[in-house]
Amino acid sequence: MRRHPTIQVLGRAGMVCYGVVHVLLAVLTAQVVFGDAGEQTDQKGAVALVAQTPFGPVLLWVLAIGLFAFAVWQAGLAVSGYTWVPDEKKRWLRRIGAGTRAVTGVAIGIAAITYAVGSSSSSSDEQQQTLTGRLLELPAGPFLVGAVGLAVIGIGFAVARKGVKKKFEDDLDMGELPIGARRWVERSGQVGWVGKGIAYGVIGVLVGLAAVTHDPSQSGGMDKALHTLAAQPYGVFVLAVVALGFLGFAVFSFAAAKAHHS
Repeated sequence: MRRHPTIQVLGRAGMVCYGVVHVLLAVLTAQVVFGDAGEQTDQKGAVALVAQTPFGPVLLWVLAIGLFAFAVWQAGLAVSGYTWVPDEKKRWLRRIGAGTRAVTGVAIGIAAITYAVGSSSSSSDEQQQTLTGRLLELPAGPFLVGAVGLAVIGIGFAVARKGVKKKFEDDLDMGELPIGARRWVERSGQVGWVGKGIAYGVIGVLVGLAAVTHDPSQSGGMDKALHTLAAQPYGVFVLAVVALGFLGFAVFSFAAAKAHHS
């Protein structure tokens, strides 16, 4: 299914939409850097930013359709993709990542439709705190939450490592890109993957704090993670790196829309 020309076209167009979401995340994160904490700094905040434009409802529907197409493409990659990766373990890790992106695409697409029809939904912080609270109530709940926190930190490390080692290039056919653009894609990809890795790492630390303190309010999603960073000494500088990371990941996504292996 993932090789069908229509799926390819729609999925790559959806990759552009995924990149647009990261541009908006970069804008929202930059606002926190400059002291404006009024907007929700996560994927739903990015969707809300689109909703505020003059053609918000139309753009939200376009964004939602694109993200659903992206999710279908990623789901296909999760099932049978990454055949160009020779190592079986690494191939399965890539497929798990694609499956995660498929779920993320659907979630952001649903949020876009929710805003398009004039409704609102709870923030990622509220959702994660609710889930953390339920886990903490279970027998051995703090250990389960702690394990989740460690897993998220591990994911953040793996994502950042992918940027440092430039492993993201394995999924791109660099020959499809103009020669002058290849260096930009390489550098932006590095910054993008490292920036996202830092953000995931902070989320994992917050989940870990919730496990230690038995307080679900310590937990939170991307929004709380970035605002927590901003409140730390020199945190604004780290946050600036994360903002550049989101922007770099957006550039990578635009390049991947054209050059990603199918």
